[in-house]
Amino acid sequence: MSQSLEMLPGRGRLNGKVVLVAGGGSIGPGWGNGKAAAVVYAREGAKVAVTDWRTEAAQETVDIIRDNGGEAIAVTGDATSEEDVARMVGETIAAYGRIDVLHNNVGGSGTGKHLGDMTLEDWNATMARNVTSAMLMCREVVPHMEKQGGGSIVNISSISSLRHLNVPTAVYAAGKGALNELTKNIALHYAGKNIRANCVLPGYIDTPFIRREINGKPAYEYKGYTNAKDYAADRGKIIPMQRMGTGWDVAHAALFLHSDEAAFITGIGLVVDGGELVSHGL
Repeated sequence: MSQSLEMLPGRGRLNGKVVLVAGGGSIGPGWGNGKAAAVVYAREGAKVAVTDWRTEAAQETVDIIRDNGGEAIAVTGDATSEEDVARMVGETIAAYGRIDVLHNNVGGSGTGKHLGDMTLEDWNATMARNVTSAMLMCREVVPHMEKQGGGSIVNISSISSLRHLNVPTAVYAAGKGALNELTKNIALHYAGKNIRANCVLPGYIDTPFIRREINGKPAYEYKGYTNAKDYAADRGKIIPMQRMGTGWDVAHAALFLHSDEAAFITGIGLVVDGGELVSHGL
């Protein structure tokens, strides 16, 4: 059996590089995509700036990195705010002098699932989380990458941008679809500047986000389940590999795209879904 991705040692693939992880905290106990990515990057030799709108969440990730011999700082702010993004990028540059890698993990669904329950307020908020946050971070970081002679961007999208997941997710899917196209445009516009931009498209991933509380109730109760274990088991059954992915699966896919091993790859969407899209002919 292969070694757990959580336990894999680093191989120095990001030695000497500075990484900014937007959304590097976790909404609850366990390993979210951004938290796992930040730890993986540090394990691979990078200095990591971890951003989150909650100071304690960013600091938890930073403490894990430091406890394991890595270097990291916590930067708090709202990734949908121009002013906060400019400040967070500025603090990273002040601390480390450069940004070689940008990982945009901010996102999430809202209440708008289909036309019948969409509100303009939710539409704007969900689009801001999933698209505007990445645009603002890229717009602020790319000029630094140009001056440095290159860099790498990974935006975390979703397979919901490519197919319907048998439940209404209209606003979230629209946001992730827009993120895919934004990433392709950035990739092509800056390809000649040695700046690469790619997406990772996770499928069903077991993270603290699926167990978060919504209006005082666990998320799985809204799906008709009484406990998280049964919810996770049923989600796993629909995947060809018979399990959900983990934050580590997403993190290592992003690591590959940032590494020199992917130096000739830009503008793609790397699917991490245990065969889910292929099972639907996509």
